[in-house]
Amino acid sequence: MPLARRARVLLLSQYVKTGSAVQVMAQDTTGFGYLLKERIAAIGDLTEAIRRIGAGGSVIDPEVVARLLRRHRAAGPMDTLTHREREVLALIAEGRSNEAITRQMTVSGKTVETHVRNIFTKLGLESSTTDHRRVPAVLTYLRA
Repeated sequence: MPLARRARVLLLSQYVKTGSAVQVMAQDTTGFGYLLKERIAAIGDLTEAIRRIGAGGSVIDPEVVARLLRRHRAAGPMDTLTHREREVLALIAEGRSNEAITRQMTVSGKTVETHVRNIFTKLGLESSTTDHRRVPAVLTYLRA
């Protein structure tokens, strides 16, 4: 009797959930893929991933790999930020205004304001009348 063929699986996720990825990959990476929806730039990228998985290969999003590698070091304040929040913080570190970030990321100003507010909150940067929170946020980003 021939061996049963393992199911091929492509997980498309909006969020990085390394726990579930590790569980699946610990069993067998044959025919397994884990991609973040927002990072699939073109239909050709998705088609190529499906082909590789169908042939028994594996496809793992670089952000998932980075998160898995970071699991082995002490958690820092940057680890609490989402991918989008880290993107916004990187643009802040480049000296971009909220308006410039809005144009570059093609999102609303309210979305950028929400991301910036979340960054400040997650990094523990209290509102102050004497200091600007963008500078300590960028310093935290550069240290990470």
